[in-house]
Amino acid sequence: MKKNMNNKLKILCIVGARPNFMKIAPMMRVFNQPESGISAELLHTGQHYDAAMKASFFDQLGIPEPDVDLGVGSSSHAVQTAEIMRKFEPALDARQPDLVLVVGDVNSTIACALVAVKKGIPVVHVEAGLRSYDRDMPEEINRVLTDQISELLLITEKSAQANLVREGIDPKRIHFVGNVMIDTLFANKKRAVPPKEVLVELSNPEMFLEAESGYGLVTLHRPSNVDDPKVLARLLETLAEISQRMPLIFPVHPRTRGQIDAANLAGLLVSDRIALLPPLGYLELLGLMSSAQLVLTDSGGIQEETTALGVPCITLRENTERPITVEEGTNTIVGADPDCIKACFEQLLTTGGKRGRVPELWDGKAAERVADVLLQWESIRGSGAMSTKSS
Repeated sequence: MKKNMNNKLKILCIVGARPNFMKIAPMMRVFNQPESGISAELLHTGQHYDAAMKASFFDQLGIPEPDVDLGVGSSSHAVQTAEIMRKFEPALDARQPDLVLVVGDVNSTIACALVAVKKGIPVVHVEAGLRSYDRDMPEEINRVLTDQISELLLITEKSAQANLVREGIDPKRIHFVGNVMIDTLFANKKRAVPPKEVLVELSNPEMFLEAESGYGLVTLHRPSNVDDPKVLARLLETLAEISQRMPLIFPVHPRTRGQIDAANLAGLLVSDRIALLPPLGYLELLGLMSSAQLVLTDSGGIQEETTALGVPCITLRENTERPITVEEGTNTIVGADPDCIKACFEQLLTTGGKRGRVPELWDGKAAERVADVLLQWESIRGSGAMSTKSS
């Protein structure tokens, strides 16, 4: 459905952290097509700011430079959220969009959504309705609150609709569009950097590229796993044990690196069978993930990407807000208990691990469906035939 080109739907799209980049890229591409009927601007809060990493992701994914960069930076959750709100308000006043679009569950999502809705500007939440039911996770608080104040709730899996309806959301405001992160994955799979090019500077790349068992990929950054030195030490010791059976590649998140150094735990990872790498760009990580024998992670997005790729995933958390990756995909939830992790790993060595299937509407076309929903909403609102706005 197309809107009059002289009266385009004006959207302000928000990003704040690395996971947002993969979600916003396909939507910006669709929104900015000349015939789309949508005029989209991009605002980067700078919640997680690393100039080199931002440039890498924006360049690799073809994301246009932000129209606004708030440069907020890191701080406590309360201070960061407040600072985003303070800086976002004048930027919003200057642009007066028809809609503010937020993605995911980071602090930027709830902060910008709150400012927009208090100023009477409708909010669209892409990736709505996901629930871990763990209120100790800051992301869970952000999800629940953002959904309650959003005009349109665009979901990646059908379980999200049941969650939202249970929380009192009008089903007319909920739209199943699929997963925009998987749009990015499918669009870039052929461009992924081969593992041999990622590992070229290692002294022993053949250890990982030619191992009979293949290699495992590790990502670790959740506060529940890395902020407590005892928990972190147990996880690193477990990874060291697993590496004796399967070599591991571990791009170390800055937060995790800081906690390892602060707790003097670096010695636990000294092994020629563990490749410690700096944070990687999207195409480099995608290349490693696509060729991995398994992935050990606490990342929600990687649970989805491994399911789309058919790569077995061991999730080092007690729960997941993405149950479809377990029910239909390749994901197994094991928590942080060393015995559970090692038992799951041993089972994977024996069986080859879960392969699953790609979930419904994870087909690379979610961004187009997002655009259709937004234009349909605008058409209905403009005609006065009905309103999806909550009372």
